[in-house]
Amino acid sequence: MRKEGLRAIQPPKFVPRTTDSRHGKRVSPNLLLDQPKPSKPNCVWVSDITYMPLKGGKWAYLYVWIDLFSRQVVGWQLSDNMQESLVREPLERALLRRKVKPGMIVHSDCGGQYLSHKMKKLIKTFKLKQSMSRADDPYDNAWAESFWSRLKAELIMPKGGYESLEKLKTVLLEYIDGYYNTRRLHSSLNYLNPAAFEAEYYRQTG
Repeated sequence: MRKEGLRAIQPPKFVPRTTDSRHGKRVSPNLLLDQPKPSKPNCVWVSDITYMPLKGGKWAYLYVWIDLFSRQVVGWQLSDNMQESLVREPLERALLRRKVKPGMIVHSDCGGQYLSHKMKKLIKTFKLKQSMSRADDPYDNAWAESFWSRLKAELIMPKGGYESLEKLKTVLLEYIDGYYNTRRLHSSLNYLNPAAFEAEYYRQTG
């Protein structure tokens, strides 16, 4: 082929789509536009889905809820699909654990998972305010995108992907709960880790 001046055409790599906003359902406005950073925990939680490769050409989907005050990951879930339970179940667990007061904003993209009957019921039960990014505008949820960039840069990705969903869950547990939330320092948090930044807030406010 080299002698004939030919070269192989590489097919584009498949990239899973994590947001499908073509559902035709009514979405919520973006409540975070031009808003200052929250001054205490549990005022605004932002969320997003990303994909991670598994061996055999398969994909896993990781979902997180992040407290915008401290950048702490308050809830996360890993699955082999993107059904509505992927976004709803970690939110419900985090709401129960952190005893959130009514009026907290939960921000996401405008994917169909956030508009399911069960998700709407959960938001109504806890008296939350739902906020959504504008379609195809990644800057509306830059906080979650920043977390993905850190996670994928700091994790050592095995060649060909992770062995299994179970192995990846173990890796993520060690990274999110064992490192990011409790040991990783952030310049925007006065060089504290997210858990320590929240603890310092509660110490000062009594």
